[in-house]
Amino acid sequence: MTAVLQRPAPPAVPATRSPARSIARRTHPLWFLIPAFVLLGVFFLLPTLFNFIYAFTDWSSFKAAINPVGFDNFSDLALLSAVRITLVYAALVAIFQNVFGFGLAVLLERDTTVNRILRVAFLIPVLMSALAVGYVFQALFKPGAGLGFEHAWLGDTTWTIVVVALIHAWKWMGLSMLIYLAGLKTIPAEVIEAAHIDGASRWRSFWSVRFPLLAPAVTFNVATALLGSMNGFDIVQATTGGGPARTTEILNIFIYRTFGQGLFAQATAMSLVLFLLVALLAFPVITLLRRREEVL
Repeated sequence: MTAVLQRPAPPAVPATRSPARSIARRTHPLWFLIPAFVLLGVFFLLPTLFNFIYAFTDWSSFKAAINPVGFDNFSDLALLSAVRITLVYAALVAIFQNVFGFGLAVLLERDTTVNRILRVAFLIPVLMSALAVGYVFQALFKPGAGLGFEHAWLGDTTWTIVVVALIHAWKWMGLSMLIYLAGLKTIPAEVIEAAHIDGASRWRSFWSVRFPLLAPAVTFNVATALLGSMNGFDIVQATTGGGPARTTEILNIFIYRTFGQGLFAQATAMSLVLFLLVALLAFPVITLLRRREEVL
C-alpha cells in the first residue's frame, strides 16, 4: 500500500482587530460628549454642590472665617415675602402670556400676507434684550411722559406687580403664539371636516375638537412661562428694581441685593430656595399637564 503523505497544517494565525473596528472604537460618539460633560460639571454641578454647603454657613465679606450656622439663613421673613411675590408673579405671567399667545395664534392662523407680517412683528420682542424692554416701558409709564399716563403705574403698591407681569408676558407672547400656531397647523383637516359633518358649528368644533388637541402646546407654554418667570430678573430690575416698597422684589432681585451687601451665605441660601422651589413646582405642574394630555 502506498503511504498517504499528509501535509502539516499551517500554523494558526492570531486573530487581529480590523482597522475599521479599531477606528470605530476610537471615534465612538460618546467621546464627543466629554467636553460638554466637563463644562456641565465645572459650571453647574460643582457650584450646585457648593450651594448646598455654603447655604448653611455664615460666609460673608466681613470676615475670613466660615462657620456652620444650621438653618439660620432660612429664617429671614423677607425671604418668605420674596417667595410669595415670586409665586404670584409667575402665576400672572403664565396666565397673561398664554392668553395673549393663544389669542394671537387663533387670530393669525390663516396664511395671508398680512398675518405673516404680523407674526414676524410679534416675534420681534422675543429677540429683544429683556433689559432694553424694561427700560423702554419704564420710560413709557412715567406720569406725564411716554404714553401720557397720569397715574404712576410703576409706583403703585397694588398694581405694579400686575403691570410688570404684563410687560414680561408682552415680551414672550410671540413665542407662545408660535407654539400654538404650530399646534393648530398639525391638527388634521379630516377631524374638523368630520365635526362639521356631525353638525358641530365652527365655535363648537374649535372648543370641543381643536382646543383639546392643543394639549401638548399648552403643556410646553405653561411650563416654560412658569419656570421662565420664576427665574426672571431683567425686566423687574429695569422697571422697578424690586419696588415700590418691595412689592415686586422677586427672589432673584432679593438674591442680587443680598449678595451685593456682602452677605454671601444668605444669598446662597436664597438661591438654594429658588432652586428647590423651581424643582418642586416644575415636576407637579408638568406631571399634571401630561396626565391631562393622556385624558384628552
